[in-house]
Amino acid sequence: MYVGIMHYAAPPVVGGVESVLFSHAQCISNGGHTVRIIAGRGETLDARCPVELVPLIDSRHPRVLNVKASLDTGTVPDDFAILVDQIQHELERIMSGMDVIIAHNIASLNKNLALTAALFNLSQKTESPRIILWHHDFAWTTPRYQPELYDGYPWDLLRTAWPGVTQVVVSEERRKEYSSLTRLSPDAIHVIPAGIDLSGFLALNKQVTTLANQLDLFHAAPLLLTPVRITKRKNLELAIETTTHLREHLPSAQLVITGPLGAHNPANQEYLKKLISLRKMMGVTGSVHLMAEHIPEGLEMESVASFYRLADALLLPSREEGFGIPILEAGMSKIPVFCSDLPPLRALAGPWAHYFDPDDKPGKIARMITQVLTESPQYNLRINIRNSFTWEAIYQTKILPLLKKVK
Repeated sequence: MYVGIMHYAAPPVVGGVESVLFSHAQCISNGGHTVRIIAGRGETLDARCPVELVPLIDSRHPRVLNVKASLDTGTVPDDFAILVDQIQHELERIMSGMDVIIAHNIASLNKNLALTAALFNLSQKTESPRIILWHHDFAWTTPRYQPELYDGYPWDLLRTAWPGVTQVVVSEERRKEYSSLTRLSPDAIHVIPAGIDLSGFLALNKQVTTLANQLDLFHAAPLLLTPVRITKRKNLELAIETTTHLREHLPSAQLVITGPLGAHNPANQEYLKKLISLRKMMGVTGSVHLMAEHIPEGLEMESVASFYRLADALLLPSREEGFGIPILEAGMSKIPVFCSDLPPLRALAGPWAHYFDPDDKPGKIARMITQVLTESPQYNLRINIRNSFTWEAIYQTKILPLLKKVK
């Protein structure tokens, strides 16, 4: 599928819509489709998503600003029809061969009404690509735009349900607004939210991003982190057994044990084998991840920090500790701490951690973790975002089905 994505500007121009359209372009490209961004300003930041510049669709182009100055007083200037024709001619050339055009805010804001009119004209031609109008904001329902709007053409294009196009808004509230504005049935208006690039926002390094995709860690709920070496005093059997019981309450729970083998005891190799056998016996081979298996030499330095940013909680079941650096790291990473009640750890975490005896039953620890996390607004918000508001999730569940439907 060949998809064009259109807006007044594209990155590196800074703006919410500019950011969204670039994320759309990358998601669609990642899905194996051909993408071209059509904008008045911007640059090609990803070779897979080239930017085609059409200066006259820029909201800041001098001719566009001159026309807008007249339109804002209720006068359609003589240059308006000429500008519409010129933009339409340029868009026809660029859109040739495209299957779908996604136009962001062009049919809802009065930033460049000549572009709006040109796109409307093209949308009514049977040979044009299928057009998706993607609305983030509405001039007609926003008080600051009201003095610039008038009855009649071209302003009415911003409150008219164009025939033959697909309508998308970014929230249920916007759907209500658009339905009221255009008298279009809410059922005819698709809601597709904006999202977040999880790896980029959390600044996950390449190694952790690769591991997270490979091991499906982005869908963990919760993701527990045990950032220690593979050595007996860390009591890692308890971490594995606790995760097993935790999955009875939170079926998507996963555990990452970050460290390689302890460096000074040959018996640690046998301990790793024991942990792998325990994991298999408990039926959590796909949910408990020993980085010592994947990267025996140890993670890159920045990978541990990346895992902290991705994790939902620290699980530290050690039988002995001299200090407890993971407590400090977890605190600065803003994740809750579940740890053995050892004097060095309590000295660091004080009343702000959740403690257990290293000989406690794993089911008891799992129930404590479940209660703390499920009662946490921060945790529940994080999981909801990871499940529903990452760009990959939005693309797979919303954007791709829509593209297939309109094509």
